[in-house]
Amino acid sequence: QVQLVESGGGLVQAGGSLRLSCAASGRTLSRYHMGWHRQAPGKEREFVAAISMSGGSTYFEDSVKGRFTISRDNAKNTVYLQMNSLKLEDTAVYYCAASPRRQVKDYRLGSIYDYWGQGTQVTVSS
Repeated sequence: QVQLVESGGGLVQAGGSLRLSCAASGRTLSRYHMGWHRQAPGKEREFVAAISMSGGSTYFEDSVKGRFTISRDNAKNTVYLQMNSLKLEDTAVYYCAASPRRQVKDYRLGSIYDYWGQGTQVTVSS
């Protein structure tokens, strides 16, 4: 099993930036595809971004394309989500998740991720 712990959330003004980190323990992160999801109050959890095991492929939800980047440092067992030009609608609890599946057809699906962190709150203010 892998344990995931997110950090880096907080309160930021609209237009600002935050970098979220997801630190893994228990197993090496290089065995997993990694994703970030978020859940705003009263809304369903939604996909934000994902990165393949090797880091060679990345995927983004349309509303964050061009503003967010995802990266991984397998040597540090950590995945990052750099969030720029933050908007009010980015306010949510952000979760990282790990998928051990060899082949993934749709990184957006929450069901492909077997392990989840506890989440970190991101609040964007006007």
